[in-house]
Amino acid sequence: MNVKNCRKCGRIFNYIAGPCLCPSCREALEADFQRVKEYIRAHAGATITEVAEECDVEPAQIHQWLREERLEIAEGSAIVLQCESCGAPIKTGKYCEKCKRELAYGLSGAIKTTPASAQEKNSPLNNRESGRMRYLNK
Repeated sequence: MNVKNCRKCGRIFNYIAGPCLCPSCREALEADFQRVKEYIRAHAGATITEVAEECDVEPAQIHQWLREERLEIAEGSAIVLQCESCGAPIKTGKYCEKCKRELAYGLSGAIKTTPASAQEKNSPLNNRESGRMRYLNK
């Protein structure tokens, strides 16, 4: 049992996964999210500050939802996000499509290549002890 304090209200709760929030604070946060989402749908040209004031939510929380890809900026919106890698304008998330592809390609390339030393260790031709017993002092 993993017991923690809620980072918002301080109550003790049984922590399972995700943000360190108790169930009641998590429900309140989800209600805030739905309210922000509906406001953005109704007022596509609103800025983060306007949305935060109207919905009584911190601008940092709205920004976090945009970075988590839970919210997406509508066309013609005054809200502008930038790719964390190249600075290109994006609608949601942390990276533009080009940078996402480059990151995915780089990661898949790193996974496919194995270091030469690991290949040599596992190769039976280069492993003298392969198939034979090794004795100390002989």
